[in-house]
Amino acid sequence: MATEGFRPLDDKYLVEYIKATPALSLKLGEKLDDLQIKEVGDGNLNFVYIVVSSGGSVVIKQVAAAIPYLSSVSILTHGERWMLIEELNALPYVRCLGESWPMTKERAYFEALALKEHGRLCPAHVPEVYHFDCNMSVIGMRYLEPPHIILRKGLIAGIEYPLLSEHMSEYMARTLFFTSLLYLSTTEHKRSVAEFCGNVELCRLTEQVVFSDPYRESEYNRWTSPYLDTDAKAVREDDALKLEVAELKSMFCERAQALIHGDLHTSSVMVTHDSTQIIDPEFAFYGPMGYDIGAFLGNLILAFFAQDGHAVEANDRKLYKEWILRTTEESWNLFKQKFIAVWDEHKDGHGDAYLPSIYNKPELQHLAQERYMINLFHDALGFGAAKMIRRIVGVAHVEDFESIKDARKRSDCERRALEFAKLLLKKRRQFQSITEVVSAVRQLHDQIVEVIKFAL
Repeated sequence: MATEGFRPLDDKYLVEYIKATPALSLKLGEKLDDLQIKEVGDGNLNFVYIVVSSGGSVVIKQVAAAIPYLSSVSILTHGERWMLIEELNALPYVRCLGESWPMTKERAYFEALALKEHGRLCPAHVPEVYHFDCNMSVIGMRYLEPPHIILRKGLIAGIEYPLLSEHMSEYMARTLFFTSLLYLSTTEHKRSVAEFCGNVELCRLTEQVVFSDPYRESEYNRWTSPYLDTDAKAVREDDALKLEVAELKSMFCERAQALIHGDLHTSSVMVTHDSTQIIDPEFAFYGPMGYDIGAFLGNLILAFFAQDGHAVEANDRKLYKEWILRTTEESWNLFKQKFIAVWDEHKDGHGDAYLPSIYNKPELQHLAQERYMINLFHDALGFGAAKMIRRIVGVAHVEDFESIKDARKRSDCERRALEFAKLLLKKRRQFQSITEVVSAVRQLHDQIVEVIKFAL
């Protein structure tokens, strides 16, 4: 049954499918007649089922074979459609880009492949894949039971996660190092690069919505209008900004540095106080390491700038904003520390980037690492800034801001984030440490707050 070809799952067929698939039925125990099934996907793009029995639990995700255009959802306003998109955390906006963007169900293959590879390298922070059916585009994986929630929702709620920076730095250090030429031979690396080259449509989507559309007139762009009309226009007319983002786009398209998640924002992370799990690597491919690092750091900074919009009289969020900045700083510092540690451990291995017969002196090895890490740091800052900009004046926004109901207040928060992102993108090479970046966040935030108070 699992190899008959594509068929959309429903509650009834899902039970039959599980019974016919030992990798799934064994995870649920012997009693398969008492299955509790809850569908939590959108029903058009990704069918996601939580399946629980007295003997265990699994999550079944099926990528839809065909994607209807979002224009058919006529009862929604333009803004409501994009809010729905962000909530689904999937790919529905592709439907608005026309027939030149066909999204095939084969993208499930790359998600499963990335989950398995990253899970092998960092099993503590990637849910285990139990089963993958290519014909059915079905992934069966570990169910992340409550109280796991999406990190973005936790940040909006003002919840601190004391192990977040420790866990995320571990995940990024291990998955990036062990899929790079610092560890792999060129033969191994090129073989893996070739495998993931098939995920071309999602790469092209990123190229458009992150590196192109925000800097030009596009029917898909949106922002908090009319408050940010001038700000959005300024982005489109900023030649210095365009030159910087062109460099990043070239790097994204050309540099097969490591197997990256490709969409590592705070809605791709599920958390509790002592658990951090990275999900949804549909966009995975071999690309620049800084893209993953920057995506995570940039989304933390977005969360920081959104906090004033969620503050209330009983909680001004000042302490929480400091926790976010502290977490941002710790995430990079711990990443750098762990990345260099595994590099040191494997410096005499078969990685072809820095051959031990050439880099055979401790001081030379140290200099090579320092140069590598500062370049990676600047890459991460640039990509993080680009990710921030697209979330404010591009096609898909973030709930951190969108959940702020007062449009004027929301635009104030977004403007601060946008101004910092522009500064970071242009001046990223001037920052030598994450501490300097965090200080710049505080300084710009405080300056703009004072300007707003004076205007009022």
